Amino acid sequence: MTTKAVGIQIPFHRADLGEEEVQAVADVIRSGWLTMGAKTFEFEKQFARYVGASHAVAVSSCTAALHLALEAVGIKSGDEVLVPTTTFTATAEVVTYFGARPVFVDVDPVTLNLDPADAERRITSRTKAIIPVHLAGTPCDMREIAEIARRHGMRVIEDAAHALPSSYQGQKVGSISDLTAFSFYATKTLTTGEGGMITTEDTECAKRLQVMRLHGIARDAWKRYSAEGSWFYEVLEAGYKYNLTDLQAALGLAQLTKCDDMAVRRQRVAERYTDAFQEIDALQVPSVTPDRTTSWHLYILRLNLDHLRTDRNQFIRELADRGVSTSVHFIPLHLQPVYQRQFQYKAGDCPIAEREYQRSLSLPIYSGMREEEIEYVISCVAEVVSEWSW
Repeated sequence: MTTKAVGIQIPFHRADLGEEEVQAVADVIRSGWLTMGAKTFEFEKQFARYVGASHAVAVSSCTAALHLALEAVGIKSGDEVLVPTTTFTATAEVVTYFGARPVFVDVDPVTLNLDPADAERRITSRTKAIIPVHLAGTPCDMREIAEIARRHGMRVIEDAAHALPSSYQGQKVGSISDLTAFSFYATKTLTTGEGGMITTEDTECAKRLQVMRLHGIARDAWKRYSAEGSWFYEVLEAGYKYNLTDLQAALGLAQLTKCDDMAVRRQRVAERYTDAFQEIDALQVPSVTPDRTTSWHLYILRLNLDHLRTDRNQFIRELADRGVSTSVHFIPLHLQPVYQRQFQYKAGDCPIAEREYQRSLSLPIYSGMREEEIEYVISCVAEVVSEWSW
């Protein structure tokens, strides 16, 4: 009997939530203060301490975090920002909010992260910033990126949506560059349902972020409905509605206490996959260089298609038939209609990203994954390889 007949369903992701999160949210509801307040500020304080940053500013999403970060460094119409083509659209779309151009950069064939050498080749007099994305949680080569940025007078904004907790040369992601944006979306390693965080070492930048996340009004205006607040407020800038709520922050605080443990359990899943797949010629497992650690937000498996009588899409369908949910991270952005229409990108602009996309899929990985679920995924992948090998 093949695994097609078993009827087991393995989700791509399952959030690691328990009674601690339920109690934390219930306490906020009972307090009567639901929006941004004391819990949000405590979450910021604890998060900054966790990643080793001087400041953390909580916002409604990682997209909001990236948008505010670009605003804080002064991106304007006509500017260019370097972005890896292999990322979610949010990384590039925020650049367009300013009338600026996202300049898509090809990826390293091993890590799938932004290729620093290709990035430097694409710099012009209009290039003002670079957004390295730590794909799947594996940090980019931040030393080389920082040096390129220094030589060309660019700001570095890390997209760390996948990278909590990850580290580069002994330093946690979130304490390395000018600004770092994190995601707490439902599928992330730490979740608040929706939400994000910006970390920075720059005190003035942090103040700017705090003002701009809440309509550009003075920093304490959120207190105006409390006993200690005042009805009077001043609008300092044309800002945004990007604040996090205390309900979400309560979830985040509960999750933060479990973050290290959840990371260890994700690593265990990744190690089981790698042990099972690394000797199979049809498969290429992800690799992490010794000078960095990954959150294992994703486990991206690549197919050596010359060893198979099928393509990646059929491989995914075969796993789905066996009840194993997978995904693909990501369709290169220069192939997406909006960027081709607006900026004249076309197939062939980033050949390595295109090639690797065609053979990549992401397997289920989450901290609450049970041993029998891990074993089932392994057996299904091995079975599909065996069935479709030359």
